[in-house]
Order: sequence, then structure tokens, then C-alpha cells
Amino acid sequence: MKIVALAGGIGGARFLRGLQAAAPEAEITVIGNTGDDISLFGLRVCPDLDTVMYTLGGGINEEQGWGRADEAFTVKEELAAYGVGPGWFGLGDRDFATHIVRTQMLAAGYKLSAVTEALCDRWKPGVRLIPMTDDQVETHVVVEDEQGRRAVHFQEWWVRLRASVPALSIAAVGAEESGPAPGVVAAIEAADVVLFPPSNPVVSVGTILAVPGIREAVAAKTVVGVSPIIGGAPVRGMADACLTAIGVETSARAVAEHYGLGLLDGWLVDEADADVRVEGIEVRSRPLLMSDAGATAAIARAALDLAVELKRVEDADEA
Repeated sequence: MKIVALAGGIGGARFLRGLQAAAPEAEITVIGNTGDDISLFGLRVCPDLDTVMYTLGGGINEEQGWGRADEAFTVKEELAAYGVGPGWFGLGDRDFATHIVRTQMLAAGYKLSAVTEALCDRWKPGVRLIPMTDDQVETHVVVEDEQGRRAVHFQEWWVRLRASVPALSIAAVGAEESGPAPGVVAAIEAADVVLFPPSNPVVSVGTILAVPGIREAVAAKTVVGVSPIIGGAPVRGMADACLTAIGVETSARAVAEHYGLGLLDGWLVDEADADVRVEGIEVRSRPLLMSDAGATAAIARAALDLAVELKRVEDADEA
């Protein structure tokens, strides 16, 4: 079986690990969000790609869900001693090495997709990890605070401000002019099913779908998503702040409607949202907390089973 998953950071990476356990023989391609990418200290940082790579490759800090295990922060401390910032973004010494290699390869003319493949040669994540685009796309957020109305990089709003300042709007800058990275559309077209993990629907999955050509390719496939919202609240993170910024209610039903009929065929919600109904989309409920490896694998298996079931129905209807 060939599976394509569109993934953001922590939630997406943990779901993917469960998917590997649930379907060990499957060929999994992950289209990674690069809208969170940022340049810091002269280095190109790709948080979501790295979180997937570290998580599936066994190098993630399990407690926090991002960054490297057994990390030290000597370089960050020395930079702070020189008064060099930003101090709000925590890059560890081991993590710095990844960003140095990436930046050197990009400066040498390699595309981000080729760089990601090279980095994965070390980590061997067990999936094919492709960035959504080789073009530069950055998510920016318009806020209004004591400094007035201004646009800040998503990472500053998310990490430094902790989304405490309401977002007036969120935009994937450069997305309209970008194109899918090599292999992205071909992988989607060859897939048996496409899965949306419980990643942020606005700035993770939504940003991937904003790259011209990706939404259209996905819409032609059987697509099942896993709700990142349980009982009206995000499972983790501040997805509610992102949804509010685009005028979408923080609920499992509203997120499914945001993705939309014509894109989403099936929707997995938590038991707390068992009464959710979305016209034209098959909704199933089950426990969705990824509390341990077994629970996560069971969620991934339920999503995959629903996708396979819906694909069989679609294939029968076409026949």
C-alpha cells in the first residue's frame, strides 16, 4: 500500500510513528510543511521537517516533542553572552549541526528537497520525507500591540508571544508563487490513500495545501483526516488561536468543514465529538489522545481502515 501524509510538527510526527507501527509494510511518503521555516543566526531552520526526521529517526526529545534528545545549549549561551539574539528560539548544540549542514548545502546550490533527502540518509526515518516546495514560503502573522499593527514571522508569534496577541490575519507569504517540490505530485497521484494527521489545520496542513497543484492532486484521491480538536479545544498547542484568525470555530465539525467536501472524504473525531455530522463526509469517532505508542498506532490504524473502506466504495462506484 502507498500512503501519503501531509504533516506539520509534533502531532504529525507522532501520528506518523503510529502509522508506521500500524502499517509496517506500507510505503509512506510524507509531504512536510515548510511554512514554519525561518533564518536564524545565518542558518536556515526547518522545524517541521526536522521534527518528523528526528521523531521517526529516534533522535527527538520525547518529553517536549521537538529538538534533540540529550541536548546541550552551550552555543546558545555563548551567543547570549555576546548579546546576539533572538534568545526566544531555543536551538541546541546538536540541532545547530543540522542547520549548519542544511545551510551549507543550500548555499552550494542544492534544493531543499535534495538537502532533506541527504539529512534523512543519516536518520533513516523509514518514510520518504519531501518538503512541500523548494521555494521559500514563510508564514507571517499580522498582530496589533503596543508597537502598532505589524507583521511578524509565525515563529515569533508562536514561540516568543505564545499566540497571546490575537492574530488579525495569517498568510503563507510566497505560497502563491511557489510550486510543489519534485516528487510531491507524483507521490500523491500514485498513492492509494492520503491522510491528514492531527496537525494544525491552518499553518501546517493548510499551508501545504496552499502550494499550487497540491490541493488539486489531493482532491483526486481518497482522503481521511484526524481531528486535532477534541471537545472544542486543541489536543496540544494553540491551534484555536490560528482558527480564530481565519474565522473558523474551534470544533471538530468546523475544521472538517474548513477542509471541505470535495477534499475530505472521511473524518476521525474523538468520542467527545461523537455527535458531529458533516454533510458529504463520513465521520467516525474513537479515542484520539495519542497517550502512548499503542494508542497512537490504534488511531493511525483507524484512520487507515476508514480510508481503505471509503476507497473501496469509490472504486466500486466508478466501476
